[in-house]
Amino acid sequence: MIHFNEFVLDNGLKVFVLEDQTVASAVVNIMYDVGSKDEDPEKTGFAHLFEHLMFGGSVNVPSFDTPIQNVGGSNNAFTSPDITNYYVTLPAQNIETAFWLESDRMLSLSFDPKVLEVQRKVVIEEYKQRYINQPYGDVWHLLRKLAYKKHSYKWPTIGKEISHIEDATMDDVKAFFHKYYVPSNAVMVVAGNVKTEEIKRLSEKWFGPIPAGIKPIRKIPVEPMQTEARFQQVEKDVPIDMLYKVWHMEGRTDKEYYTTDLVSDLLGRGKSSILFQKLVKEEKLFSGVNAYITGSFDPGLLCITGKLSDGVSLEEANQGLNQVIEDFKAAEFKEENMRKVKNLAEFSMTYGKTEILPRAMSIAFGALLGNPNLINEEEELLRNVQLDDVMNKAKSILTQERCSTLFYKSSK
Repeated sequence: MIHFNEFVLDNGLKVFVLEDQTVASAVVNIMYDVGSKDEDPEKTGFAHLFEHLMFGGSVNVPSFDTPIQNVGGSNNAFTSPDITNYYVTLPAQNIETAFWLESDRMLSLSFDPKVLEVQRKVVIEEYKQRYINQPYGDVWHLLRKLAYKKHSYKWPTIGKEISHIEDATMDDVKAFFHKYYVPSNAVMVVAGNVKTEEIKRLSEKWFGPIPAGIKPIRKIPVEPMQTEARFQQVEKDVPIDMLYKVWHMEGRTDKEYYTTDLVSDLLGRGKSSILFQKLVKEEKLFSGVNAYITGSFDPGLLCITGKLSDGVSLEEANQGLNQVIEDFKAAEFKEENMRKVKNLAEFSMTYGKTEILPRAMSIAFGALLGNPNLINEEEELLRNVQLDDVMNKAKSILTQERCSTLFYKSSK
């Protein structure tokens, strides 16, 4: 059981404190309730752009990294379709440095035009290197657009088009910041060798004076049920053919989320999985294959990715994969099969929380999902899933009419 304390500042900032006197360090993790799904369809990539802009200086601090490094700390951030997360790790005795730095950039960015131009170029270069010029870099542009027709998951975190970042104005930047980067739209988790009363004092000192702002109300279109198989083929200069298949599934707060997670594990987690044993070892249609879920807050995707063996066509590989899925849905599995994947999943959950930073992030994720105690409940939620639940879920989800298939063909 991971114990933590919590309080809320008058401006709406939710604060959670995880005391761990066995470590010498501390973590300050601030998660904003904004991701790429919250963007205007004509101005995408802003959540990720802000991840970069937040390190470009704030109203009173010209450089964010230098003060952190001067006290022996490090910091980083990441953006997803659902959230934007910033974290600082540093010696516990220097924790106030993180408080005044994070509070200053929550109060206001510098809005320096030079910073915008520098970070715009950085993001555009990242877009080109990782998504345009890298083999298979556009896969999730293609898959998201194929699978989603209404929901804003239909574009990746980097953005729908590079032009949206190229055309971003300072007014666009200010509007995004003032809408989403407010205390009422954030969660702060402080973990490590700290005391709750001291963290409360520091929180009120540094974050308390910041105006609350208005927490945005989401109006994201609901994705309609997919009722027909979707297919796309692209041919590009890549080393080998790849096969991608995705099916719609539940979001993180749905009680059946963990059931679908175990369906993916049973199918394609590791070399003992059904897909690997059948398609790689026995039939040799693929040199590698795996199944996983996107883990989205809103209804996400169960995904299967396969790297084809030499001399195997995409049509042949797809037919073989479809047959294994149909056999899987008709099979009768033993409890020991279920126990194995449950144990692996539970080990991953438990191992992932041994360090203070992952624990802090888990509490923040849960808080934005409406349940900060999810960190203590998810193993039990996983254990409660029965074998019959998994097989019934496989039959209901893994249907042709709910599937989107991408053939990524090599032109070589």
